Amino acid sequence: MIIALKQDASDDEIARFTAVLEQRGVTVHVSRGTSQTVLGLVGDTSGFDSEAIGAHHLVAKVIRVQEPYKRANRLFHPEDTRISVQSGTEHQIIGGGMLGIIAGPCSVESEDQIIAVAKAVKAAGASFLRGGVFKPRTSPYSFQGMGCEGMNLLAAAKKETALPLVSELMEIHQLEVFDEIDIIQVGARNMQNYNLLKELGKCSKPILLKRGLASTVTELLMAAEYIMAGGNEQVILCERGIRTFENFSRNTLDISVVPWLKQKTHLPVIVDPSHATGIASLVPAAAKAAIAAGADGLIIEVHNDPESALCDGEQSLTPEAFSDLMGTLKKYAEMEGKQF
Repeated sequence: MIIALKQDASDDEIARFTAVLEQRGVTVHVSRGTSQTVLGLVGDTSGFDSEAIGAHHLVAKVIRVQEPYKRANRLFHPEDTRISVQSGTEHQIIGGGMLGIIAGPCSVESEDQIIAVAKAVKAAGASFLRGGVFKPRTSPYSFQGMGCEGMNLLAAAKKETALPLVSELMEIHQLEVFDEIDIIQVGARNMQNYNLLKELGKCSKPILLKRGLASTVTELLMAAEYIMAGGNEQVILCERGIRTFENFSRNTLDISVVPWLKQKTHLPVIVDPSHATGIASLVPAAAKAAIAAGADGLIIEVHNDPESALCDGEQSLTPEAFSDLMGTLKKYAEMEGKQF
């Protein structure tokens, strides 16, 4: 249930009204916008009389929410959520008109490699550095990442460039070595690992949640709800392509999901054109389409020597190609009223 309050409601009145509602066994989420305060009731509201609540002198409107996701629902939080990350002198924002560009190699391979790529993507205008150190691979014989050693190399790249870091977490015990990571990524294969999501709900860091290979958007939003229900509302949704009968590309980029999600949720929505297409030459077009569709950012794989990459070289852009793409994306961002 959503309760929109009148503009003249004072903080004391809102607090008293919220306390009365919570006495009836629900949790009340208070969202204060620039023009209106909205109360989102989570729990069993079947016994609540909408007309009686609507008659309260503070209430402007009462809305019954049919969707199973509550905290992620735009009705609960009408204004866009902005994810803010501070790393040294760097202050980056994703959402609310600010585009977040996350770039870097699929996996950290050496100190020279990750620092070279970090410098290149920062010079091109990227706002975050990505790099995998724990890699979920289809084959047990494929490169699985450098683990803790790779984390140290990411930290070195962060020290060198001040770029905030994004890296994938596979198991909750790995949090022990994620001190330097600014945004924790949950990969497609772990989107419905509910025990992991519950634990990340207790985390204070933003979570980048990728859509599963065969997951509906409602399932994606419910996965976000698991994290938010635990208390962590810093969630970034990522469309990274889904599995269909088509096989010319690695996955099928569901570009229409971007405007749909922007209607349904207040959370930032970004797109991963690298995993969606799996082909470096297709990444620029998919990235431009994502910005035009309203995405709040991109996560793009960049490698200084794609042909020798230990992971996903075929979908990685060179630093030069990434720099050229960024010049084009800035023009698209301006047309959409957004900025880096």
